[in-house]
This record gives sequence, structure tokens and C-alpha cells, in this order.
Amino acid sequence: MDELDAAIVEHLQRDARQTNRDLARQLGIAPSTCLERVRALRKRGVITGYHAAVDLRALDRPVQALLSVRVRPQSREVVEGFKEYAAGLPEVLSVFVVAGGEDFLVHVAVPDVDRLHSFLLDRLSERPEIVDYRSSVIHQYLNNPVTSPLGPTGTG
Repeated sequence: MDELDAAIVEHLQRDARQTNRDLARQLGIAPSTCLERVRALRKRGVITGYHAAVDLRALDRPVQALLSVRVRPQSREVVEGFKEYAAGLPEVLSVFVVAGGEDFLVHVAVPDVDRLHSFLLDRLSERPEIVDYRSSVIHQYLNNPVTSPLGPTGTG
């Protein structure tokens, strides 16, 4: 990726709804060049899609938590099965398979602490492969809206 590709990706992450003409104007390039570059980024798999960001409070899901989950036995079948189960739950935003003391980090968003408690008891406790879980309520959340390529020293 060169500097122009990185700039295109950055601008689209900030506002994917802008027109090709507006994007080209911001970058100081011809619209045809811009369109060609965006298409090439999609074809190479750098740009994988576009989405709408939503406000969890507006969806009545203001309480977020990270759940640390351990499963046993450690087998591909168990890990894949739990990953698919968790990803299919409506409360779940993200599922991370991790190394270390836990096997999964599960990011959930619910209306209130009582609903979180019910989720833990009714959804996680019923799974026989889960041997331990811990929940950490998220007080504040900040998401970096732009992911840029890192240079050789990690500075971009």
C-alpha cells in the first residue's frame, strides 16, 4: 500500500458514504484515478465492506461487558462450537478466541445489569463445555474509527 491507498482507506473509514467525486477532491486526485484505486483496494481485500455505525444507547443496550470464558476439553470441536454458539446470541457484539488464561473474550451489550446477570446464568451457565467465566462491566468505551497501516517502527 502506498500513501495514496492509505489516505483513501483512512477517508473511507471516516465517511464511507461520501461520493467518489468528494473523496477525489479531498485527496487532490482525478475522480477516475480515485475510483480505480478504490476498486483495486476492494479487489485486493483491503476494503472488505461498508457498514453503518450504531449507537448502542439508542438501541437500548447501554450496558457493555467483556466476558472471559474458559472451555474444556481443549479441542477444535469444542472451540469452534462455542465460538459459533456465542456469535449467534443477540446480546453478543464480538467473539475473540485468545491465548493465555482464558480461551475467549466475548463482548456483549444489554439493556441493564439485571439482563447481563440473566445472560450469564441462562446463556453461559447452561453450556457444559464452560468451566469458568468472569465478567467485567465496561464503564467507558472508545473505539478508534480509523485503522492505518503501520510503518516499520509501528508509527504509521
